[in-house]
Amino acid sequence: MAVKVISFYQEGCMGCEEQTPILREVEKNLGIEIEEIDAVKNPEQIKTYSLRVTPTTLVIEGDMVRERMEGLVHREELEAAIQRHLSQPLPR
Repeated sequence: MAVKVISFYQEGCMGCEEQTPILREVEKNLGIEIEEIDAVKNPEQIKTYSLRVTPTTLVIEGDMVRERMEGLVHREELEAAIQRHLSQPLPR
């Protein structure tokens, strides 16, 4: 089953601005794409994923949220969370 990673942000959020370069680094390291969604401009997503804060990063497998990380997430923690759900873990 495919793993999808979504990161929710909002304009003016300092934590979100710090999270963006971390997301880019994780994408490069793991060879994946992380979708970024503006939570304010997509209020239906707030309800769908029960968002409480930004940034919030979700690892989704199929249609189930497998990992939820609220607030700023460091690269090592984010990579570990994603790798737990990849079908074949990537070498370090």
